Amino acid sequence: MAQVQEFEKALSNSDASVAAFDEHGTSIVKRIQHFLHSTPAAVPLIVLVLSIAVFGITIGGRFFSSYTLTLILQQIAIVGILGAAQTLVILTAGIDLSIGVIMVISAVIMGNCAVTYGLPTLLAVVIGLGAGAACGLLNGLLVAYMKLPPFIVTLGTWNIVMATNFIYSANETIRDADVDVQAPLLHLFGLNFKVGTAVLTFGVIAMVVLVMILWYVLNHTAWGRHVYAVGDDPEAAKLSGIQTKKVLISVYTLAGLIAAFAAWVSIGRNGSISPSAAVTDYNLQAITA
Repeated sequence: MAQVQEFEKALSNSDASVAAFDEHGTSIVKRIQHFLHSTPAAVPLIVLVLSIAVFGITIGGRFFSSYTLTLILQQIAIVGILGAAQTLVILTAGIDLSIGVIMVISAVIMGNCAVTYGLPTLLAVVIGLGAGAACGLLNGLLVAYMKLPPFIVTLGTWNIVMATNFIYSANETIRDADVDVQAPLLHLFGLNFKVGTAVLTFGVIAMVVLVMILWYVLNHTAWGRHVYAVGDDPEAAKLSGIQTKKVLISVYTLAGLIAAFAAWVSIGRNGSISPSAAVTDYNLQAITA
């Protein structure tokens, strides 16, 4: 007991300051290198900002007008949401080639449920979101439990979902006027409002909010850390106690759900609902976003 008291007395008199490294004299180049190594996401951001600046200066100052910039945001809202879904899958060292057709079939299901079947619009949206999540769940099960390569799995489901989409819809387009009359809520994300001279749509706001939520989840939650761990080394993650299969299933299911949400945004953006609405283009743009 006396020894413990003596140890605590000596410990209370010890220096409690935290070790720090003296950075005086470090060159600016070294500090920039340290910053880029510690935050690798800053590299593509810097390249993007510089590219936009050079492009804008080259073609003139009109590029940086509020009208032009907000118009670009409106045009990339759908692809930005699909890109967010694709990012989750890529973080697990996978890829989802079916993300575009999942969006299209979800839009068709929402439109048919609301316009053709006369269901309440909110219920139609929920059914469409559920369909997208179910497609993502199928991808996740095949990747996690069947141990199939994500490229092969999603290439197969891309063809299956696309064929199902054409058969279910009979390749018929739901007109903009019919959606306006029977299910105007489907056009919610196409509504716009002004902020000064800028014109924004609710679809743009939805894209920004979604990206911010995913950023927070990936960087400040255990699930986000597990996603990074599975993508970096699934065997090491499994030995660390992470349930890799559940993580993969949750990622692919969430990606399908986000793709279905992009379908709702696309209806507001495009007006009409077409079962063949640039399926290939949306897939390619989501992969490269």
